[in-house]
Amino acid sequence: MFKKILIANRGEIACRVAATARRMGIRTVAVYSDADAQAKHVAACDEAVHVGGSAPKDSYLQWQRILDAARATGAQAVHPGYGFLSENDDFAQACADAGLVFIGPPPSAIRAMGLKAESKQLMEKAGVPLVPGYHGADQDPALLRREADRIGYPVLIKASAGGGGKGMRAVDKAEDFAAALASCKREAINSFGDDAVLIEKYVQRPRHIEIQVFGDTQGEVVYLFERDCSVQRRHQKVLEEAPAPGMTEAMRQQMGAAAVAAAKAVGYVGAGTVEFIVEQRADDSMSFFFMEMNTRLQVEHPVTEAITGLDLVEWQLRVASGEPLPLRQQDLRIHGHAIEARICAENPDNQFLPTTGTLQVYAKPRATAFERGAVRIDDGVRQGDAISPFYDSMVAKLIVHGATREEALALLDAALAQMHIVGLPTNVQFLRRVLASPSFAQARLDTALIERERAVLFDQEPLGLPLAAAAAVAHALQSEAARETADPFSRRDGWRSHGPMQRRFDFEFHGEPAQALLTRRRDATLQLAVGDEQADFAWTALGDGALDLRWGGRRATVNIYQKEDEAQVFSGLGATQIIVIDPLTHAGDAQAEGGRLTAPMPGKVVSFAVKTGDKVSRGQPLAVMEAMKMEHTIAAPADGVVEELLYAPGDQVAEGDELLRMAAASV
Repeated sequence: MFKKILIANRGEIACRVAATARRMGIRTVAVYSDADAQAKHVAACDEAVHVGGSAPKDSYLQWQRILDAARATGAQAVHPGYGFLSENDDFAQACADAGLVFIGPPPSAIRAMGLKAESKQLMEKAGVPLVPGYHGADQDPALLRREADRIGYPVLIKASAGGGGKGMRAVDKAEDFAAALASCKREAINSFGDDAVLIEKYVQRPRHIEIQVFGDTQGEVVYLFERDCSVQRRHQKVLEEAPAPGMTEAMRQQMGAAAVAAAKAVGYVGAGTVEFIVEQRADDSMSFFFMEMNTRLQVEHPVTEAITGLDLVEWQLRVASGEPLPLRQQDLRIHGHAIEARICAENPDNQFLPTTGTLQVYAKPRATAFERGAVRIDDGVRQGDAISPFYDSMVAKLIVHGATREEALALLDAALAQMHIVGLPTNVQFLRRVLASPSFAQARLDTALIERERAVLFDQEPLGLPLAAAAAVAHALQSEAARETADPFSRRDGWRSHGPMQRRFDFEFHGEPAQALLTRRRDATLQLAVGDEQADFAWTALGDGALDLRWGGRRATVNIYQKEDEAQVFSGLGATQIIVIDPLTHAGDAQAEGGRLTAPMPGKVVSFAVKTGDKVSRGQPLAVMEAMKMEHTIAAPADGVVEELLYAPGDQVAEGDELLRMAAASV
């Protein structure tokens, strides 16, 4: 077994690999960029080496520097994690040439599966079912258009060298094909350095089910059952679970056998995932088709670990050191049900736009031993860390394991309710709504679930003004009580020699002004009025910032985190924000200037779709930005005329920078 390994990655996967290595007595070396100098993964390893600037191309993709770091620290092997260099066959070969063990498949297997078109041809020879499509080398746009017309719409354009939803577009009609193809190719060349694409039939009511495989150097391959990853946004996974709901044992064995055949066809060694698109028919029968093979450990590997009781990183290390697979196929069993939620810095109500900022509050549910009824958190951040524009927007992975799917659902919702993140928008509350949606709760899964359940998933207000205002009032009273002295003449409890005391609190809730009126009676009891609701009011501090609210026969436990005038309210029902207005300092809201369009996040201007003097309509695409590995379209908020473009394609812009100016359309 290795004495020391270098982890050529960052964030939660670097922390995850380091944890298993430490348990096995293996020393670890971290690499880090300028942006990650104080990152959690650096502290999690025994040594750390700086490899360059903040952008991945200047650090984590600089494999010569990584190889130099491995040699300088005496590492015997390199674990690539996922993303970055994990599926780069040239890097795997460079490791071997440098006398280092690459903890992953051989370069030939990465190469064979790395290009989607070639891998489809290979799988066809191996007898693995394929979706109808075009996987050829000729990339002439006219030919690709003809192939799409032949296959029949809707079709899916996919970057041949890609993954993770990058360089992928669904096209519903022929007239949209050219624009979608151009966008795919831009995103593919930026993400993978290769703009080749393939065209496939877009399967209706598809499920995304993948099989975890493992191979050793003795030629043995096993499958560790399946994961359902159908809940996606932007073709990227949101929730993953194992085993797949509705999976029959016969189909599990068929898919497992196909996955093993795929792995053996390329001489696979180590952890890999064979991804299938599953077509659901009206009679509930299903057919599966090979989609791609990810030649690395997957983000969602913890759910497989949960249902098998295995440590897949340990398996990787043992196989890479030459040991045989720890178990044979007949020794593997499924235990219970596991679900993973990807917690991301993004705004679901704004097309899942990634966000940046500082984790001012990062409160997590208590992790438990990973067994039945357990909660696990994999992350690479701490409170006070910044989510930067340089890397993926994922903050953490929250994994639960229960005896049944129903138990796992309840555990995950409870754990998400305890996940309090303040400082930037996240998808935590959106995830809770997905869990509660009829489709997900009843396991009616397909990749269109989010769009189908749009009415219950987006633009929801779970708490409402009355509870938010009551929580803010209780928080204000609690804060004042903590500042009081023992001097009775300094107390602010509202005691007076005659009549009740009344106190008004002013708020802003979802852009609208609001008030709460608190009345303290002679007997010291409280009454609170918010809008038309008026009732007895009481609260108790529970510790750790939690408050127990009683108001009008209702009771709720809430946590409030307030910075300046913004108060974030969390409860078992959900979370919301309310603005607390101090009448002594509040000077009113500034009016937003009309006619300005600003960058929603730091990034790079890819292109403008308009020029000075153009008349545009509301919703018309104006510009394309690239940030956090994805392209984002900036659309016109209203009808108008373009007055000036303030940047050129290729320019870097900061969040809030004005990209172009528009004048209102003349009437």
